[in-house]
Amino acid sequence: MNAVGTVAAIHRYPVKSIGGESLERAELRWTGIGGDRQYAFLRAGNASRFPWLTGREVSELVTWSARYLDADDPRHSAVRIAADDGEWDVGDAELCARLSRAAGEEIRLLQVGRGAFDSMPVSVLATVTPRLVAARAGRDMDARRFRANILVAVPDGTAVRETDWIGGTLVFGDRPEAARLRINKAIDRCVMITIDPASAARDPAILRHVVEDFDNEIGVYAAVEATGCIVVGDPVRLLTPP
Repeated sequence: MNAVGTVAAIHRYPVKSIGGESLERAELRWTGIGGDRQYAFLRAGNASRFPWLTGREVSELVTWSARYLDADDPRHSAVRIAADDGEWDVGDAELCARLSRAAGEEIRLLQVGRGAFDSMPVSVLATVTPRLVAARAGRDMDARRFRANILVAVPDGTAVRETDWIGGTLVFGDRPEAARLRINKAIDRCVMITIDPASAARDPAILRHVVEDFDNEIGVYAAVEATGCIVVGDPVRLLTPP
């Protein structure tokens, strides 16, 4: 196994498309990080394969934050959503009414036990990648734009990106039963990355740079190969196929 870096950050998003919470440690389960994307707001009149309300429709969602009141028991915990001008329980009718007005259509809340994932349950990003995108775009690049679950700090000066790990397995920590993620595919990006997570301002040029300079591939999707605990600061090693 080759050392590739350390765990720099772990993020869990209780509600799809809303800002999440930073964790010092997380339990990796077969369905991903416990509590990740467990809730989503649904566009009631949308019968497509992607009926979720996201920042595409209401940009300000990405500037809000959601957290579990009992961080260790997301399955049963209440969830609070905070914005600059208010705070609500996730199931508050006033919140749904506000989102319905902002979206111009009826919005309902849905709880999804396995998580409302676009593709696979865990996403991984190397710290070098936002820096490379920033250099191409000529502006600072907040890694939160890419909404990764696990951010891996790679050594300064390395040219290795997370897409170079596809086909391999990341092993987290030195514990006897270490958590493992099988890196399966690159993440194709959409307009969500153009929305600033601090201000909700849109910058279409960012997506253009990602498409032209990075083949529209930022971050990777992973499947759980072995459950276990992941802790910020854990060494991360890459196990490659024989």
